[in-house]
Amino acid sequence: MFVPHVARLAPFAPLAVAALSHAGPREIAPTAGWATWALGLLELGLGRPEEALGRWEAAPVRFYQGIPSVFRAADHVEAAVRAGRPELARRPQAWLERTDLPWMAPVVLRSRALLAPDERAGRHYDLALRLHPQGRHPFERARTQLLYGEWLRRTRHLTGARVQLRSALEAFEQLGAALWAGRARAELRAVGGSPTPSPEPERDPLALLTPQERQVVRLAATGASNKDIADRLFLSPRTVGYHLYRAFPKLGVRSRHGLADLISGCSPSEP
Repeated sequence: MFVPHVARLAPFAPLAVAALSHAGPREIAPTAGWATWALGLLELGLGRPEEALGRWEAAPVRFYQGIPSVFRAADHVEAAVRAGRPELARRPQAWLERTDLPWMAPVVLRSRALLAPDERAGRHYDLALRLHPQGRHPFERARTQLLYGEWLRRTRHLTGARVQLRSALEAFEQLGAALWAGRARAELRAVGGSPTPSPEPERDPLALLTPQERQVVRLAATGASNKDIADRLFLSPRTVGYHLYRAFPKLGVRSRHGLADLISGCSPSEP
């Protein structure tokens, strides 16, 4: 079993680490699979494809029972190619090629582009972006733009790279996907592009949160306990904790103690 490096992953993945530590030894396959996939995806978002690939390759196949294999296979292909081990991408790519889900077609093409020679990769990326529906699956579309932008940079099409990377960055920022935004920002700087700052999050940092996350965060900033917040919002304490866990990385804070100063600069439009 691939043991999580807790110190490197904290504070982003405490729930996944805890789930894997509990479910792995007890052979609770679906829970262990979701946690293993999440931790690998975190490594991929951090720009560490070797670690993501090692984690996924070492996990028992039974861990992945019940997980949407289309997404797991696409992530596996990306990790393998970026880690310089394209031979490990053949099996997940073969699975992707057999899928008949129309909404997965752009992801299949994105993975195909990763494995294709340069003379064919660009066409796969172009078609993938045309098939990505506007307004649906924005995270997957942004990931396609990020990989396309990286390929354009590598093949010295710098103007096109800036267009794709800037679009990916804007989408990741709107989604609150901070790690992926960091990857896009670094790639954009590498091609001489200057990221356009998003004014809305600067005026209101809570704009990055979902409506319920904003409610939970505002109450947590007052010192209310998870139970108090749960009682007020008719949620469970566990759900409150989950919302805080999701909100902290978006806001750039590590604990409840960092919320008060942040909230003091926001307009009190919500309780």
